[in-house]
Amino acid sequence: MSKEKEMYYSDEHEWVLMKTDNTVFIGITKFASDNLGDIVFIELPEAGNDVTQFEQFGEIESVKAVSELYSPVSGNISQINESVVQNPEILSDSPYEEGWLIQVELKDKSELENLMNLKDYESFLESGKD
Repeated sequence: MSKEKEMYYSDEHEWVLMKTDNTVFIGITKFASDNLGDIVFIELPEAGNDVTQFEQFGEIESVKAVSELYSPVSGNISQINESVVQNPEILSDSPYEEGWLIQVELKDKSELENLMNLKDYESFLESGKD
């Protein structure tokens, strides 16, 4: 649970975890994973592509629905998690550890201020605005 306290969260249920000063991991929250159910397919862009804060960068398909992925930050994708692409069930089993989706070199670190900390994200979930 300690990693979750270090993460930033979007209202689209993606998380950001700082790896280095300018590099982050991005994934989906346990809330998103639980609501999707059994995840069967993930579509991610290739490394080298740019992402823009709050714009779509991929899709997740579950037995229940197809959902868009929105980037919580802007930057350049330096790596995608091939393990998750090959084994999407990792997102259900380990959304905060092994289930990261992409690694991004941040364009503007101040964009993190547009995201929520864990306490604010939990309040957001309790408010039912999701």
